[in-house]
Amino acid sequence: MDVLAAKALGAGLAVIALAGVGIGIGNIFSSMVSSVARNPGARDAVFPIGILGFALTEAVALFALLIAFLILFT
Repeated sequence: MDVLAAKALGAGLAVIALAGVGIGIGNIFSSMVSSVARNPGARDAVFPIGILGFALTEAVALFALLIAFLILFT
């Protein structure tokens, strides 16, 4: 197998994590919207936790992209 083909395959496999990240972010915000819709007074407690979950989930996406770029360009 050619080295460039192997790099492209490895980078493609590393980016599969982005599908999980999209699902995770969707779950976080759907849960946040539904909890605020049920109890609007809890918004001040729920919103920072939702944003923290979003940031941590987005960090996984950045790590996956970093790994893919390292595979491709090193």
